[in-house]
Amino acid sequence: MQFGWSLILRGPLATEGNLVRLADVADRLGYDSVWVSDHIVVPARVRSLYPYTVDGKIDPKSWEHYLEPLTLLSYLLAKTRRVKIGTSVLIIPYRNPIFTAKILSTADFLSGGRVILGAGVGWMEEEFVALGLEYFRERGAVTDEFLQIFRALWMEEEPRFEGRYYRFSELLFGPKPVQKPSIPIWIGGQGKAAMRRVARLGDGWMPIGLRPPASFRPPELAEAVRQLKAMTEQTGRDPSALTIALRAPLWFGTPQVGGPDAPPGEKRRPLSGSAADIVEDIGRYAEAGVTHMVFDYLGNRIEEFEEAIERFASEVRPKVPR
Repeated sequence: MQFGWSLILRGPLATEGNLVRLADVADRLGYDSVWVSDHIVVPARVRSLYPYTVDGKIDPKSWEHYLEPLTLLSYLLAKTRRVKIGTSVLIIPYRNPIFTAKILSTADFLSGGRVILGAGVGWMEEEFVALGLEYFRERGAVTDEFLQIFRALWMEEEPRFEGRYYRFSELLFGPKPVQKPSIPIWIGGQGKAAMRRVARLGDGWMPIGLRPPASFRPPELAEAVRQLKAMTEQTGRDPSALTIALRAPLWFGTPQVGGPDAPPGEKRRPLSGSAADIVEDIGRYAEAGVTHMVFDYLGNRIEEFEEAIERFASEVRPKVPR
């Protein structure tokens, strides 16, 4: 089992000092990864339904200060020495695929192979419109095509690609990523479409759990992993090679209870409570097939975030089989 933390990219806590501070702590304490998320511009009025709340609503004003992830990823790679830095998730249709592949391969080259590409299709139609993109309804197909372009550019000596949305032939592209055969691509999303994308194109699956629409308590996740591995085998790929990376909130202290996604009779939400409770939950997720856990910050102060990173490293991680 490997472990990482998702950083704060929006709002008043998303400062250079705070982000470098937390990435450095994770680096020094031997965490495997830290993660940055993606939005470029948020319209003042959003009617699209946010997939990770019960009512689907967001406060656009609170998303106004949102750092660009590829810039931040490169910056944090330069400020750290060992920890891998990933995107959870990069909205693939937002950016030119050749340019994106170049940024990621350059970052991987300069960092000695420390980039993970978490990839998603996006959900906010208004943001697609603001960026001048006309294929919101086809964003899944666009994402699939762009991911194939990344692979071609990173792996082929003279890349070529002929697709519906993009085409090129006999390019020279470098530097190639340090990681071979390519930068790992972990697909985000909870639904069957995302799982099919993993089975065909991904090196891993990175759903968000313990938040709507998928709670992904261990039994539910175990069944989803079973289905994913069956899909992957049907494509002729090796399901045992997939990384299963669950991103979920972690909370030390009074156990969290209830919520719209809680099963009847549950007395404690997973990954909340004492260190011993959290160790037990991680074991259950490992049995369900999870191999990499990424924790979200719960709290209002950067000191609480740093304390959680340090406490997990001292009280939880030593008791979890690696």
